Amino acid sequence: MNHHLPAVLCFSGHDPSGGAGIQADIETLISHQCHPCSVITALTDQDTHNVKCLTPVGSNNIFTQAMTIAQDISITACKIGLLGFSENVSAIQRFLTHHEHLPVVLDPVLAAGGGTELASDELIKHICEHLLPLTTLITPNSEEARRISGYSNLNDCAQYFLDQGCQNVIITGTHENSTHVHNHFYQQDGFNESFTFQRLQGEYHGSGCTLASASAALLAHGLDPFTAVNEAQEYTWNALESAYQTGGGQLNPNRFFWIENR
Repeated sequence: MNHHLPAVLCFSGHDPSGGAGIQADIETLISHQCHPCSVITALTDQDTHNVKCLTPVGSNNIFTQAMTIAQDISITACKIGLLGFSENVSAIQRFLTHHEHLPVVLDPVLAAGGGTELASDELIKHICEHLLPLTTLITPNSEEARRISGYSNLNDCAQYFLDQGCQNVIITGTHENSTHVHNHFYQQDGFNESFTFQRLQGEYHGSGCTLASASAALLAHGLDPFTAVNEAQEYTWNALESAYQTGGGQLNPNRFFWIENR
């Protein structure tokens, strides 16, 4: 029997520890019955503690890979993760201008969980100028939202993203000093909604990748952005609640928790 699986194209870094980046995307997309297509933006030397080194993939190679895939496979959504270098922004922008119909989920990865900086001010400027106007949904944590926008109040951060052309914004609150985790969703028409989750103990490797990829998968299945974000948050929380230890650092989200729960 021929089952149609929506194809989602991910622009992400490679994490050899298997917790974040492209592997997190692939696991999440498979969990949502999507076919993952991947373009690696950067190679990393990292473990469950931190990123030690970032090595770029050529921007022209990123563009040609994506175009080759899209000429053969019907892509239904894109997810953008670690960019690493401003040249990569231009390559992805070029691709997206050829595929303006695609919903785009942007996870603005600015730093590793261990604290290593992964984005320069120049890169952030390129993201704001060239990718935000093409973004269907941006998924920053509160620290990323403040750094990109320059504002401290999260409502102001969200308005900045909307003013730059983002259609939808979800700002996650795991980095805030609060008893529970409060995530905030905003849309261009002024609609906003807050979501509250139990704060889990521990640190997690690839939680942002998981939320963004789940959102992209659900958009690829035709869900509206609010419903996609709502379900993606539930999926991510369950993956974190079922996380497991692989090394000596952050926990690995169990993105196949649903198999164990059958």
